Amino acid sequence: MEKKYRNTMIKNLDVILAEGESYKIEFKESADKSLASEACAFANASGGRIFIGVSDKGDIVGTDTSNTARSKIQDTLNQIEPRLPVDIAVHDKIIMVTIPEGTNKPYSCAKGFYLRSGPNSQKLERNSIMEFFQNEGHIRYDEVIREDLPVNERFNEKAYKRYMRAAKISDVLEKETILKNLNCAAHADGRFCFTNAGALFFRVNDEDVKFRHAGVVCALYKGTDKAYIIDAKELNGDIVNNIDDAVAFLKRHLNISYKIETVKRENIFELPEDALREAIVNAVCHRNYFEKGARVMVEIFDDRVEITSPGGVCKGITPENFGKISITRNSIVASMLYRIDYIEQMGTGIARMKKAAEDANVAEPEFNLHDFFKVIFMRDQTDVNGVNDGVNGVNDGVNGVNDGVNRKLIIDLIKNEPTVTIASIIEKTGIPRRTIDRIISELKNSGVIKRVGTKRTGHWEMIESGEKK
Repeated sequence: MEKKYRNTMIKNLDVILAEGESYKIEFKESADKSLASEACAFANASGGRIFIGVSDKGDIVGTDTSNTARSKIQDTLNQIEPRLPVDIAVHDKIIMVTIPEGTNKPYSCAKGFYLRSGPNSQKLERNSIMEFFQNEGHIRYDEVIREDLPVNERFNEKAYKRYMRAAKISDVLEKETILKNLNCAAHADGRFCFTNAGALFFRVNDEDVKFRHAGVVCALYKGTDKAYIIDAKELNGDIVNNIDDAVAFLKRHLNISYKIETVKRENIFELPEDALREAIVNAVCHRNYFEKGARVMVEIFDDRVEITSPGGVCKGITPENFGKISITRNSIVASMLYRIDYIEQMGTGIARMKKAAEDANVAEPEFNLHDFFKVIFMRDQTDVNGVNDGVNGVNDGVNGVNDGVNRKLIIDLIKNEPTVTIASIIEKTGIPRRTIDRIISELKNSGVIKRVGTKRTGHWEMIESGEKK
């Protein structure tokens, strides 16, 4: 196969020389000291070919093609670490060196690390090398031992016990052994320290700026852009709490309806809770935690819900195989979430989101696979607009209608349960007491509802146009 491809390249030599140097083609007049760095750059990128005996302009100047010359070229390339298989071929006065894309990146030579960028090879500096290692998966964020986070100084006992119960892990073993078995802590320089995974789950959160990027930001907007924020919340707790609180934020602000077919009432959210939870877990689990300039975002607009994860999809996932293969960026985090059933089965998250949407008879979620991985759930505009219209249509004099979603939640509860109490409304909706009191007062003053009887034994009545139903 290689011989056939090599012959094809030689046949197309005139075309190659005319087109000039490129991402996969390099010309060199002689096998000088830069040969190893050029080959190293190709191996770290997508592979390529070096034509020795050709000027930068694509003119054939010729080179020594003897066995001795080729042997020296091979010796020069042997300095690349790890060892890299190359093909050396001769055509007239030209030597063609074929470098495959490396399967064990990154590769280095005596001069350092190099990477092909366009028609040039660039030496990588420290930060670029770190980024390259991260992108290639040779450094995983959750595996890094944090020597600045000793377990005995930063341990969150409450989060640990909650996780142990959820994971059904017995406490017969010592805490240190369990943390080591979970890959959440390790010994470093004589101290027992968290790994980043352990810190995400079990560290004491005292506004630690080093982990601020690991939080979740929730926001509710008025309209279809970010011009006006109705409600916002920053979640900076442990990873499990962040997931639960983000789901609660969505449930608090999305529309809800009720189905009563038996003694018990069933709450039906406008978007399936399973799909929303799956999207949040996926965002938290698979985000790029090395990216410290952004956080997971959970955003509610009038027409959609967006859940955004920094870092895009993992390397190796393409639009063609998206949702069909599983590549885990943070394997320890994924394993920890799997133990407590926040992940059902590796690689099934996308399919589960789609299935939940189908079962709920709502639009299939949209996926953006670029620099930020984003899941978009479209909302039914008739339901969203009805939140405000349903209240304002009763009495156009209602003031301060900025939280239409909360109003509709309260009105629906009162319609279905006339005897519902304020305490029960708080429990069922998660809306703060102060907000409920304000909305109830506005609805009463506007003639939408009225209270009959005492607080303990009375009930609510809905009013239309100022008259009792």
